[in-house]
Order: sequence, then C-alpha cells, then structure tokens
Amino acid sequence: MTVRNILLLGAVVLFGTVTTRLFFMENQAQHIYHAANTRGHADHGWLDTYHSFSFASWQNPDRMHFGALRVLNDDFVAGGGGFPHHRHDNMEIISIPLEGELEHEDSMGNTAVIRQGDVQIMSAGMGIVHSEKNKNDGSHVRFLQIWIYPTAKGLQPRYDQQDFDRSLEHNDLLAIVSPEGVEGVEIHQNAWLSLGSWDAGYKQLYSLHGHDQGVYAFILEGSVTIDGRTAQRRDGLGIWNTPSIEIAALEDSRILLIEVPMHW
Repeated sequence: MTVRNILLLGAVVLFGTVTTRLFFMENQAQHIYHAANTRGHADHGWLDTYHSFSFASWQNPDRMHFGALRVLNDDFVAGGGGFPHHRHDNMEIISIPLEGELEHEDSMGNTAVIRQGDVQIMSAGMGIVHSEKNKNDGSHVRFLQIWIYPTAKGLQPRYDQQDFDRSLEHNDLLAIVSPEGVEGVEIHQNAWLSLGSWDAGYKQLYSLHGHDQGVYAFILEGSVTIDGRTAQRRDGLGIWNTPSIEIAALEDSRILLIEVPMHW
C-alpha cells in the first residue's frame, strides 16, 4: 500500500470516527441542572421571591430561558401584599397557587381569586394590564409564576382558570396545561404542564410530545431521580434530545413538569 493510500485510509477512518461521535452526541439526552441555592433571590418585604431564570435585577446570561420557558418564579406574598397594576404583552403567564389565596384583576374586566388546586393562565397577547393581591392580612400566599413564549406575537389577550382535584395527581401525572386546552387550561404554545404527587418508590415514564421538545422538572417537595440524576426540593432539571424520561420518587415528593419546544 502506498503512502498516499495509507493517508487516504486514515482520513476516512478519522472522518468516520468523528461522524460516529457526532451521531451519538446528537442522539443522546442532554441535561442541565439548577440547584435550588443557585436561583436568584429578592426580598422586598411583602414579596420574597426566587428566580430559576433571569428576572428583574437578577440577570445571569447562562440562565435566560429553557427553550420557550422564560420565567419560573417561586413567590411568597405576605398578608396584605401584592403586585400593583402592571402591563404584559406577548407572553403566556401561568399562576399555580401552592398556599393561600391570590386575587386577580385585569383590563379585560376579569376579577377572580385563585387558590390551591387552581391553575390560571393569562395570554397577554397584544397587551394586558393586571394586578395580583393577597387581601388576607393574616395569612401568606405562595405561588409559582411561569412565563412561556407564545407561538406568535400580537395575539388577542385571553384569560382562563380551572380548578383540579389534587387526588388525580397521586402516583400519576396530571396535565394542567396543554395546547388548545385538550388537557387543562389552554396555552398558545406546544407546551404541556403536569403535576405529580408521588409516594416514595413510585416510578413513571414521561413521553415527550414530539421532536425538539424538552422538559424542565421543578421539584416542589421531596427528592426524585430523573434519568438517573437526583434532584431535590426546589431544584430544577432540564432534559431534551430524548423521546422520554424516567422519573422515580426517592421519598414522598411533588413535582411539576414543564414541557416546551426548544426552538419556536
């Protein structure tokens, strides 16, 4: 064999090896882990808030979003406190109360109280003004505020709210948000939100809804393993480039799954 042929064979082997490595990388699940103590934090007295992604004065260029998921805030609102009237546009805003009651008012004329078991979504669309307030002076409110980019800008603003039987999430995954409201409240995005309250030792497979989808798991209570990776209370774990994930509760746990497109 000539030197030229040896070099050509080596190049083919090297190229094939690189291609094979790239193929396997492209077909392996990708993960990102956000420990609870790495979240942004702000204490305004009436509001004690933690940010999984960049928000307000806390800006981290490595934590701008996960796919179409832009904001995940863990908010504690003291008795009598609240967010005054403020404007949003071109965002799907979901509120999930964990404790207490929060009163909502908006420029579409909606007035409602959201409490444990409720899920509220506000499609801000071309623009909406709203306020949220804890009118109970003697008790606090804890809720999750989630922002997801919509499929398009300039949509007609819309408000929706539903209550869910928490017993349905026991050792299962209860869908609370989905496109077109097929399961839960409707969202203008290829996104699904699910809640699960699991006994220690329970396991379940979660299948993503198509190519280029990712899921961000937020651990509300307890600890779980997801694809063999452990996450504990208020940790976040993002997974993508996979058709499904296996979740197992290491102790009695409650989790929120936020599935979104990684590109939109």
